[in-house]
Amino acid sequence: MRNEEILIPLVMFAGGFAMVFGIVYLKTRQNLAMIEKGMNPKLVERRPTPYRNLKWGLLLVGAGIGLFLAYLLDNFVFNKINHTGFDSDNNVAIYFALIAIGGGLGLISSYRIEKKELLDRYPDQP
Repeated sequence: MRNEEILIPLVMFAGGFAMVFGIVYLKTRQNLAMIEKGMNPKLVERRPTPYRNLKWGLLLVGAGIGLFLAYLLDNFVFNKINHTGFDSDNNVAIYFALIAIGGGLGLISSYRIEKKELLDRYPDQP
């Protein structure tokens, strides 16, 4: 074996260990900071997050709409252009771009819905 082939498992093992160590370390620091402020970390983790499902739903719907729009563009709009000499394999970037755009629009709409709900609930706070 060459020296480069030995480095791959070593770097992967070290990276995985560093990731797990970092997550545990940061979680412990967060719990200690909460205890210093008089909060109970076990109670904070069990708080409900009312808009989590809305956020994920809108993200996935937006990504699905973006994927469907990319499919339509690829097969119907760019297919006609392909007869003039364009390569159809170069349209892969459209799929990723429209998935990201659709997901981003879903997250923006989730933010707007949450903000509207909070402003309706607490109108006097800025």
